[in-house]
Amino acid sequence: MNVEHEISLLVEEIRRLGTKNADGQVSVKFGVLFADEKCANLFEALVGTLKAAKRRKIITYQGELLLQGVHDNVDIMLLQD
Repeated sequence: MNVEHEISLLVEEIRRLGTKNADGQVSVKFGVLFADEKCANLFEALVGTLKAAKRRKIITYQGELLLQGVHDNVDIMLLQD
């Protein structure tokens, strides 16, 4: 799978599921992203795609690795619009 394509799909899904904060940045909770049926079907390895996007400074979130359940309330923030 093409990583760039996966990241662009991820950005679309964050925009679809997320909300804008006071600064105009879009963010979504990891639990919302993980539990979404469309995301579950789109991404074979959501956590891997998130890590790749974070390395490219497209998104940011606290910590290195996000785990379902434990990190459901972690905000994933879109840095590029």
